[in-house]
Amino acid sequence: MRLPFYYGWIIVAVTFVTMAIGVNARTAFSLFYPPIISEFGWERGVTAGAFSFGFVASAIASPLIGRLMDRSGPRAVMELGVLLMGSGLLLAPLTTQPWHLYLTIGVLVGSGSVCLGYSGQSLFVPNWFIRRRGLAIGLAFAGVGIGSVTLLPWVQHMIEQTGWRTACTAMGVVVLVALAPINLLLHKRPEDIGLQPDGDAAPTATSARPASNIVDPVWAGTDWTLSRALRTARFWWIAIGYFCGLYIWYAVQVHQTKFLLDIGFSSNVGVWALGVVSLLGIPGQIWLGHLSDRVGREWVWAIACFGFVICFAALAALKYWPSMALIYLMVFTQGALGYGLTSVMGPVVLEIFQGRHYGSIFGTVMLAALAGGAAGPWITGQLYDLSGSYTSAFLLGIAVSLLSAFAIWQASPGKVRAVAGQVHKIAGAA
Repeated sequence: MRLPFYYGWIIVAVTFVTMAIGVNARTAFSLFYPPIISEFGWERGVTAGAFSFGFVASAIASPLIGRLMDRSGPRAVMELGVLLMGSGLLLAPLTTQPWHLYLTIGVLVGSGSVCLGYSGQSLFVPNWFIRRRGLAIGLAFAGVGIGSVTLLPWVQHMIEQTGWRTACTAMGVVVLVALAPINLLLHKRPEDIGLQPDGDAAPTATSARPASNIVDPVWAGTDWTLSRALRTARFWWIAIGYFCGLYIWYAVQVHQTKFLLDIGFSSNVGVWALGVVSLLGIPGQIWLGHLSDRVGREWVWAIACFGFVICFAALAALKYWPSMALIYLMVFTQGALGYGLTSVMGPVVLEIFQGRHYGSIFGTVMLAALAGGAAGPWITGQLYDLSGSYTSAFLLGIAVSLLSAFAIWQASPGKVRAVAGQVHKIAGAA
């Protein structure tokens, strides 16, 4: 039975729901954190280390998940993620020792989040679209923002009413019941079910030949294996760009609220700022994803990095001129611009290293990205401990943002494959 619309939009819808639940199920640890400390009296560093340890588990799992995607496709990867995350959330309420949290929230939920989050979805969603690739990914990843403003308040309400253990169990049930069935609808690429990217009609002998988006035929014609990719400068520029991208993302996300409290703003302002960033990320990801289909992935990555530059500059200025105007600027540039990084994270790698081994290559690139996500909060905290101020950390954040933008320009995905809005320039040059 043929659907009245392109099956790729079902892929986008499934990804939207999976991201809304899967990413925020991991983020919910920040809500479980205070009652866990209150119950057990453990040191904050030891308790929070369970979440940080999840980055280690994620980094180890990322290349393996890429290989599994290449061999078995998204259904195997997503259902594995559902099993890991669901079991971690269901077992966490049995915690009596810190290592129990490290095993459940750290290893199981952390590894599951690689499958269900940005890394896992970027391995196959880009295959379904070419002309509207950025828009489709922006829509799919906007699920994270929707989940943060619907799911997390519900979890917080449950914690207040019934305790963190019941809330954690309920979150595990939601992951298993909601995500296990819908991810059976996934396919790796449209050709697997007799379709073409973007829902185009299959070419025939008499149909007009579609305009090629290939700028560098030699590069695009190479069978890119992981070992070949590792020997190219482009791979390492992407790795640097992604390391820096997640560095700045998590450096702000983890320390922003504490900084605002330190300089005299109320906890309500801190919570509001964090929530509005997520809300603004929804239209930001969609709009910047769509824009990347018109102007190129490098431009949108640079715009997002520039958003973080302004965000860090506003944070640095707030220490000396604490005002709501600067908070509005910081929140807008971080959410509406900075969060646009995710809408092009998959396309940048795919349009350079497209092929049978894309999953392995992307999974390995994400090692660098996850390392940046772990380094950002840690280095920011260390600089504060050394200087007694966040100023040097925020200035470093500006430098890292600029380096990230420069690195993706050096990788130059647009010099391998043009986006839809630039294909006419290839035809004109030919």
